[in-house]
Amino acid sequence: MQALLDVILPVFLVIGFGYVAVWRGFFPASGVDALMKFSQHFAIPCLLFSAIANLDLTVSLNPLLLFSFYTGATAGFFLGLFGARFLFNRDWEDSVAIGFCCLFSNSVLLGLAINERAYGPDALAGAYSIIAFHSPFCYGLGITAMEIARNRGQSPLVMARGVARAMFRNVLVLAIIAGFIVNLAGITLPEVLRDGLDLVIRAALPTALFALGGVLIQYKPEGDARVIVMICAVSLLIHPAITWTLGNALAVPAGIFNTGVLTAAMAPGVNGYIFANMYGRARRVAASSVLVATAASLITAWMWLVVLG
Repeated sequence: MQALLDVILPVFLVIGFGYVAVWRGFFPASGVDALMKFSQHFAIPCLLFSAIANLDLTVSLNPLLLFSFYTGATAGFFLGLFGARFLFNRDWEDSVAIGFCCLFSNSVLLGLAINERAYGPDALAGAYSIIAFHSPFCYGLGITAMEIARNRGQSPLVMARGVARAMFRNVLVLAIIAGFIVNLAGITLPEVLRDGLDLVIRAALPTALFALGGVLIQYKPEGDARVIVMICAVSLLIHPAITWTLGNALAVPAGIFNTGVLTAAMAPGVNGYIFANMYGRARRVAASSVLVATAASLITAWMWLVVLG
């Protein structure tokens, strides 16, 4: 439990700094919007590009692990999507944003840190293989679903054009594609460029978390408690349960199986809010869910560690 606190409390401190700074008037709300734009359009794309460009895609790239994890993630997305639509009567665009919160686990900020503390640095190969496909898969699914929702009633050709246009205009997707191109082509970036990227990357997560804290001032979770509970249940319990069940059934090797389940058990990351903010849908739910689910993961992550032994 102490290890979880050591990992999660710094995240809450940065979010809390942002919240208090805006609440007490030390930082303007307009500045929060600017920080979110910086993180969404510059810093996080640099982070995604660098992470994928430098990953060894051949290390423990176990297709059974990926199938187990991403089947659980996809099931979580559709549970969140249809739950929001038919249980809570949200419109389709809001429902897609809510489904994305159920889909996107905080695999880097929380997942890597907690897995390393639980199983040691040598056990992270499975987590890295998940991370290699995490953003491309999640943003691909989320953007496709959102564009279908926004263009419903149009001809299939118009809908396909809308999806393609959104995918290739999205800076996060472009950064991911560029990272794969550099990785697969074996391109070595000049050191000065790598150093510049590193400077921007160091600001990515702290900036996004600080901005998220400021955003929480604007989006109070009034009337959204049941939706937030659903997101927490899907993200923290159902996704890892599906990964655990399939991983056992498919006999995924124990080392990467444990890290796969624990990664699946992570709370929605700040990308859940970034996606909602990108489309201007369900931002209040997304911001609150990141905070509440991260707090709840103190208990649920400990529970999954007990289950995994």
